[in-house]
Amino acid sequence: MDQVKVIAEIGCNHKGDMNIAKEMIFIASTVCKADYVKFQKRCNKELLSPEEYNAPHPVPANSFGDTYGEHREFLEFNVDQHHQLQQWCKEAGIGYSTSVWDVTSAKEMASLKPEFLKVPSACNLNFELLQVLTDEYKGDIHISTGMTTKDEIEKIVQFVESRKAANRTVLYSCTSGYPVPFEDICLLEITWMNEKYAKRVKSIAFSGHHLGIAADVAALTLGAKWIERHFTLDRTWKGTDHAASLEPTGLRKLCRDVRNVSKALTYKKQDILSIEQVQRDKLKANSIKPIA
Repeated sequence: MDQVKVIAEIGCNHKGDMNIAKEMIFIASTVCKADYVKFQKRCNKELLSPEEYNAPHPVPANSFGDTYGEHREFLEFNVDQHHQLQQWCKEAGIGYSTSVWDVTSAKEMASLKPEFLKVPSACNLNFELLQVLTDEYKGDIHISTGMTTKDEIEKIVQFVESRKAANRTVLYSCTSGYPVPFEDICLLEITWMNEKYAKRVKSIAFSGHHLGIAADVAALTLGAKWIERHFTLDRTWKGTDHAASLEPTGLRKLCRDVRNVSKALTYKKQDILSIEQVQRDKLKANSIKPIA
């Protein structure tokens, strides 16, 4: 089985601080052994209406500004800062990526030429955004499907097929909630996606917002080729995503466990493995009795 790839989604858990972002990159790489870190990129004036931009944050305790727009701007890194993040990822030996929430952000981040860009669940029906990624970007396109009907997922896949980009599209099973209770993770959606789309897109993946790491191992066994989890240095920090994030110890254990399970998901290469032959010679040779 191909080794699963693990994405540590830093998102906005850096609290708008480049030093924290840098620390998280190096911890995700050196301590946790993740394959990629992922950030987020928004053009807030494009994404939000004036009313939304100037409204108060719905949870004032989590806000970094007097309005929701100011809060989002506080957490936003510009293109040059994302280029710096990309350079730090290179130094740390981990892949860089980001989610893009609007057309402007898609164009800006495509200019950095990362290996892949992600379309979050909230934006996967923005076909103008998808068209930018299919037509103006050469890397892989990862698309989350939380809050999305099966008919809408089909339309998304048909769109990337029509743009000759399905062979570089990765489709994520996802439930959008922070955190998601176990009964709402709906892991068998991965099975459905594999049956429906495994031959139409590059691969099927899983983006989890749940607690613990047991569901991620199950997602791997059901056929997910990518595992994405939110990552934080402290789950008690101010912000909406921290409660559904893994701290370094949890992310390290996830990376370890899914890679070990990946190794274990094989058939025996022969009836008696070499490791068994030693035990067979010692324990079984004298206990075999022919039928009279």
